[in-house]
Amino acid sequence: MLNRAIANLSNRIIKMAVPTNKEELQKTIVENFSKLDKELSTIPYDMTSLQELEGHSKGTLMSINNLVSYLIGWGELVLKWNKKIDNKEIVDFPETGYKWNELGKLAQKFYVDYKDDDFNILTEKLNKNVEQILELIENKSNKELYEVSWYEKWTLGRMIQFNTASPYTNARGRIRKWKKGQNIK
Repeated sequence: MLNRAIANLSNRIIKMAVPTNKEELQKTIVENFSKLDKELSTIPYDMTSLQELEGHSKGTLMSINNLVSYLIGWGELVLKWNKKIDNKEIVDFPETGYKWNELGKLAQKFYVDYKDDDFNILTEKLNKNVEQILELIENKSNKELYEVSWYEKWTLGRMIQFNTASPYTNARGRIRKWKKGQNIK
């Protein structure tokens, strides 16, 4: 019994650690996305467009659809940044026309970008985006991901984690809080 408790605690501590290599990054993205996907799968379709979740800008509300759009938007940026850098092109971080202190506005842009997609289409796009990010990681060496600076002081692996695995965990927390308030199991 004690060994099982120690093993469970060790697993939780390992899951909380920030990935430091390619394999850990892949594992963290898969685990965090799987947990998020499980939460998304239990949301009634007719509730996905309700503006009831705390938004990405202070004092705003968003829908589940907006939250999924936000995740897709950041995933697409990760892919865009990487493609531009691989092609030796200049990247406007975080996005052309937006500064790092305007992330609330960028979130609003993502909501608008995907406003015509319903929940089913959005979840399909998010799944495809996660697959593309995992493919990107698979095609990079550990050195490319974690041993050289990629953007300012950050490695590519850390930038991917900041914009995928971490937001998946944050989104899952928002959804769980909302579902509890809605009495959705």
